Amino acid sequence: MRVGFIGAGTLTKTFGRHLIDAGHQIVVSNSRGPETLDALVAELGPGAVAGTKTQAADADVVILATNWANVPEGLKDVDWHGRILIDATNAHMDRKPDISREGVSRSIAALNGRTSSEIVAEMAAGARLVKSISNMPMAWIQDFSPHKPKTVIFTSGDDSEAKKIVIDLIDSIGFEAIDLGSLAKGGAMHQVGAPLSGLDLHFVRRLR
Repeated sequence: MRVGFIGAGTLTKTFGRHLIDAGHQIVVSNSRGPETLDALVAELGPGAVAGTKTQAADADVVILATNWANVPEGLKDVDWHGRILIDATNAHMDRKPDISREGVSRSIAALNGRTSSEIVAEMAAGARLVKSISNMPMAWIQDFSPHKPKTVIFTSGDDSEAKKIVIDLIDSIGFEAIDLGSLAKGGAMHQVGAPLSGLDLHFVRRLR
């Protein structure tokens, strides 16, 4: 599968490597242009190419991997209708995320009772939006070996087919995607400050 990234920070570097190791291809973009991504693409290897935001958005699945403050800029000037978009952002209101209790409380209050993904869905009108890959720090999934833990990654969305594609993609790279339901109800469980945010869970076995 070809996966596009809007944003070229730690999430793109980490999750992108897992995708490449599993045989997927990635297109990396940022706000400064493809020519600024040579070092990152070289580090990621042959499965990665640098591109414009438009080129990243043309991939089979697109991952929004910007800071919350940069979400509007990252989404604008793209026709999102029908595209599968993974919202991997966390709604920290400060440009440098404040993960203190006070900072998280301030970020939650700024959402005015809505989920961050519902806000993203409005900005990316027409996208088949899935909330995922945001419930833990990327530092927790730095094991790129074939024997890495089956880390749980929560997923929610209203488009069942798009969500299934995202779940299969996550499972294909050695993680365990768990479906939490709709964008509103599920997203409220694993966004910033929610009960399932910041939990390092590993799938071990299933009874049935």
